[in-house]
Amino acid sequence: MKNLLVTGYRAHELGIYNNKHRGIPYIRQAITNRLIPLIEDGLEWVITPGQYGVDLWAIEAAIKLREHYPHLKCSIITAFSHQEEQWNEEKQHYYRELIRQVDYYGAVSKEKYIGSWQFIARDELLFRKTEGILLVYDEDAGEASPKYFKQRALKKQANEQYDVYTIGSEEIQFLADEAHSNSEVFYE
Repeated sequence: MKNLLVTGYRAHELGIYNNKHRGIPYIRQAITNRLIPLIEDGLEWVITPGQYGVDLWAIEAAIKLREHYPHLKCSIITAFSHQEEQWNEEKQHYYRELIRQVDYYGAVSKEKYIGSWQFIARDELLFRKTEGILLVYDEDAGEASPKYFKQRALKKQANEQYDVYTIGSEEIQFLADEAHSNSEVFYE
């Protein structure tokens, strides 16, 4: 696999409203842990839709991984132009800083938001350009926006070669618990 779509929850779906939330490093670590074997097996591109949440934390993980895997490239492909304009100033700054560090940034529609067809066109492109998906989503926690990506990925997997990887809440919680228990040992 050369190109991997990475997406999942939007930050607000997880109750995260800024980048200081203590759960973000564990989500990023779970993504990193899943990316490393794929990179070592030939992964070249991490591609996200660039929504505020898992998409951007995955970009952060990929950028950090380039220190050890300089061939790794990352891309943000949005549905429409200037999607961040409605975000608060802190989120806009964070997003624009990430855009400066990716290898490719583009919008499927050069217009600002017009309609849902822009998301449909973006998703068509993302699935056409990737051979697999890494989805941070836990159905047992309730339905959320990643549900549609999962449905689409499973349909594509059934009809052609398409790899589907998921990261659930248990995997992230394990990392948090492990970090917490290691810090307790350190401070004893």
